[in-house]
Amino acid sequence: MRPSPVRTTTSVSAGSAELKARLDALYDAFNMADSAEDPVQFLRGYDDPADREIVAFVAASLAFGRVASVKASIGRVLEVMGPRPAVFIRRFSVRQHAPAFQDFVHRWTRGADIVGLLLVLQHMVEGHGSVEGFFTQGLDPDATDIEAALDSFSARACGVDVRAAYGGRKPPARAGVPFFFTRPSGGSGCKRLNLFLRWMVRRDEVDPGGWTGVKPAQLVIPLDTHVIRVGRCLRLTQYVSPGWKMAADITNALRRFDPIDPVRYDFSLCHLGMMNACGFTRAQRDRACPLRGHCRPVVRTPRASLRPSAPR
Repeated sequence: MRPSPVRTTTSVSAGSAELKARLDALYDAFNMADSAEDPVQFLRGYDDPADREIVAFVAASLAFGRVASVKASIGRVLEVMGPRPAVFIRRFSVRQHAPAFQDFVHRWTRGADIVGLLLVLQHMVEGHGSVEGFFTQGLDPDATDIEAALDSFSARACGVDVRAAYGGRKPPARAGVPFFFTRPSGGSGCKRLNLFLRWMVRRDEVDPGGWTGVKPAQLVIPLDTHVIRVGRCLRLTQYVSPGWKMAADITNALRRFDPIDPVRYDFSLCHLGMMNACGFTRAQRDRACPLRGHCRPVVRTPRASLRPSAPR
């Protein structure tokens, strides 16, 4: 097992200290390589960070939908890439490799979208040496978080010419390549991009790491349904509508418990929700939750307001 880093903590109240202890125990319970079914498992076996970041980006980009479908779609792309994904990207040719994705379907993503994504990754690797090099070009090392860097990353990625993937036509405005490169400035929570960054920046038994140019402290939590539910139960956010503001708000709340690595709690909180232990809007309330006593499940209400609730 990898040694845990020495951590400093901010000043917290007695109640917050108890919650931190519960969160830390939950993290420890899930901090095992096979503790839960998750796309991060596709990264194992790639010792070279150059290969790992390509696999991670493909896996995170397709991490939406049912788990079985996600695994099948990721597996198919990786099978075409072969054992050295970074070499494949450098040698990628639309003429030679696009036919292998001709009948690819993953919900609204089609083979042409995958080909376009591979063209963008090729542009990053050829122009900056790696996906990390492309990302960190827009990163202020002293920034509190990666919001501005992520916005720059996606904007520059969407500027890459991928018309060859679509027979010389422009890609679809939403369902095509731009779907893989959402932006905080557009209000998106950027769940899949933040998931990719978590995998590549953090390092423990779950996240393999590999990047050195981004600090774990700068990461923002990947915002999915389960994190939203647990985050609202724990009153980690004042927002009720998902988006970048909510993701940043939950991350800021988690920084109280671990300012060095606030997103380390993501995997356990997400899978806590997937296990149906969270009683958010359900009759069970928090009776089955390991964080019970700190959760305050809400009563289901009509359509959520777009405005934040009262400040904590």
